[in-house]
Amino acid sequence: MGKLRTIARRTFLIGSAAIAGGVAFGVWQVKKTPHNPLKDGAPEGAAAFNPWVLIDAQGITLIAPHTDLGQGVRSLQAALIAEELDVDPAQCTVSPGVPAAAYYNTALGNDAVPFRSTDHSWIAETARDAAGAVMKLVGMQATGGSSTVPDSFDKLRRAGAVARETLKAAAAQQSGVPVAQLKTAGGAVLLPDGKQIPYTQLAAAAAKLDPVQDVTLRDPSQWRLLGKPMQRLDIVAKSTGTLRYGIDQKLEGMLHAAVRLNPHNGAPLRSFDAKAAEGMRGVKKIVPVTGGVAVVADNTWRAFRAAEAIRCDWAPAGYPAEQAAHWQAVADAFTEQRLDKLWRNDGDVEAALGQQPLQAEYRAPYLAHAPLEPLSAIVKVSQGRVDVWAASQFPRVAQQKVAAICGCPDEQVHLHNQYAGGSFGHRLEFEDVTLAAEVARQMPGVPIQLTFRREEDFAHDFPRQIGMARGRGAVGGGQVQALAIDIATVSCTESQMGRMGLKVPGPDAQIAAGVWNMPYALPVCRVRAYRVPALAPTSSWRSVGASSAGFFGESFLDELIHAASADPLHERLRLASDPQARQVLETLGRMSQWNGPRPAPGRGRGVALVNSFGVPVGLVVEVSNSPAGIRIEQVWAAADVGPVLDPVNFENLVQGGVVWGLGHAMNCEITYAGGQVQQSNFHQFTGMRMNQCPAIHVQAVSGTPAGRIHGIGEPPVPPAAPALANAIFAATGQRVREMPFARHVGFA
Repeated sequence: MGKLRTIARRTFLIGSAAIAGGVAFGVWQVKKTPHNPLKDGAPEGAAAFNPWVLIDAQGITLIAPHTDLGQGVRSLQAALIAEELDVDPAQCTVSPGVPAAAYYNTALGNDAVPFRSTDHSWIAETARDAAGAVMKLVGMQATGGSSTVPDSFDKLRRAGAVARETLKAAAAQQSGVPVAQLKTAGGAVLLPDGKQIPYTQLAAAAAKLDPVQDVTLRDPSQWRLLGKPMQRLDIVAKSTGTLRYGIDQKLEGMLHAAVRLNPHNGAPLRSFDAKAAEGMRGVKKIVPVTGGVAVVADNTWRAFRAAEAIRCDWAPAGYPAEQAAHWQAVADAFTEQRLDKLWRNDGDVEAALGQQPLQAEYRAPYLAHAPLEPLSAIVKVSQGRVDVWAASQFPRVAQQKVAAICGCPDEQVHLHNQYAGGSFGHRLEFEDVTLAAEVARQMPGVPIQLTFRREEDFAHDFPRQIGMARGRGAVGGGQVQALAIDIATVSCTESQMGRMGLKVPGPDAQIAAGVWNMPYALPVCRVRAYRVPALAPTSSWRSVGASSAGFFGESFLDELIHAASADPLHERLRLASDPQARQVLETLGRMSQWNGPRPAPGRGRGVALVNSFGVPVGLVVEVSNSPAGIRIEQVWAAADVGPVLDPVNFENLVQGGVVWGLGHAMNCEITYAGGQVQQSNFHQFTGMRMNQCPAIHVQAVSGTPAGRIHGIGEPPVPPAAPALANAIFAATGQRVREMPFARHVGFA
């Protein structure tokens, strides 16, 4: 892992904005400009103004290095550059580029510091700056944590502005017209006499100039693209079924591989007997790989069938074989020895709770990522070069892992990052790439496409963390007086980073994410996080810790509000200490025409608000209680991300996040029996059916301080489960404290 692993071993204490391990980094190192990868092999006469803009006589190329997982970020990154460059993204080639340190993600560190997103104190901002410096120093190219927009917003607009002003300087040299008299539009420099000089004709001259760095970004009032409805670059191809995802790529002479891996995730293969598979039609080769065996055949279906025919002797799992033991391990973790961090401790909790506090316990299960496009990768090992076609959220780490497998320098691995048919955190892992590389290394010169069967994809996913919460509280005078909540989960961060060869110093902020930062001024409040010893391997799942902790916190708060005989929305408004959260709640009240939790006989409404990744999102969910079961009738959603760059995509992402959160809360879980995942396909992991999908009304709230912007890919997920659970209670009087809810109620 090179520099990344070296620095990680020395340990960055981001929370205190200090760097430990005896290494003192000077300001000059942080400010040092990384190498521009567009200059490597650029054609004669091409201007590589920065790592994001390349122009030559043939056209304009914009680099969108954040991986597009279906959330539309390739289009948005292009629009950010195009806004300042004065081009139409449709007239440009938009590429994900190559893995490079120049594409470090500064915003990824914002959620790693133990400060509320609303805390803009000197120490909080210094910690964020230090976290961003770490990301730059290690060249952390990553897509995740709803960080693409905050990472790209200033960076890519500036990239476009630098290119624009440098092109104007070249035009001034060529025409003799002062720069101040030049304008740009439609991919050309405009002279006062009406003449236009296309950027492509200026590229060679601009390449000889030092890029103009003194640029001013345009005021939003001057935006042509941003803030207005945009058509995504991929929407026509996706709507017509012509977009080529990673799994659709074809190379001449390509063979197809399938793997049979130990169903006890992470355990090795003891031995195998492939006699039955060797004689099957189309089989070319059978080779051992990490954790199992791979079959190479002339098509994917034959590789699948042959892999199933292999007899294997599997080593046992390194985690409890039965699901009950997993739950017991979580329950046993509520001890002083397992305390990960006391996140909040306001007031005298024990005195406020008294002798008979209100109590409740909640559970959140393991959950699969289950993107519609199963894991796949193409790897071709050639003399002095390895090519990889796959979708990766950590492209540099994937590059480094393949280099280690193939025994070559990192720079000899060329990763062609692809459009992904979903991820939800799945493509933060590397099994598709590393296993394909293991096979391709044994068949040099032959492109190998490895595709996971859906059953292998489920069995060898690294699911969402399993967790439990125990709440105690007190009410009085019609108000919530005290809330204490203890949360115990396995550390998905520790598990995920461990597979990358990294250690996570200090507490795992994801265990209590969405709860310790609840935007409520409770008189007495305590939040404690407990780290469960490692069980089944886990990873980041859409909205990570807040996906479960948000359910715990907002469900228990709702129970206390009911016990106080208060209104669920009005009491949250009374407690709201954050102006952004208050504005979100007020917007929800207006949108839904709130008139209480029981708007009509047989109907119930639930409220929840969770702040994750700096974004407060509130939901009101309305359900009806019919003889056929609970039906979700309507959802109102309000969110504050700061400036909304594309209203259409914003609405789609909020709606998609709500559907994702509701569907998984209703019906989904991953369980273990005999050390193996019991769910093998979507018939056992159904999510929400189309006929169950409610009308979802979305509104953006503009309460974020000026200049701050956030992403919306994950934040709509956490409030969905508690809002639904609270609505079910309002309609039926039944509290649902465990996901999936279908264990306890039926859905129409």
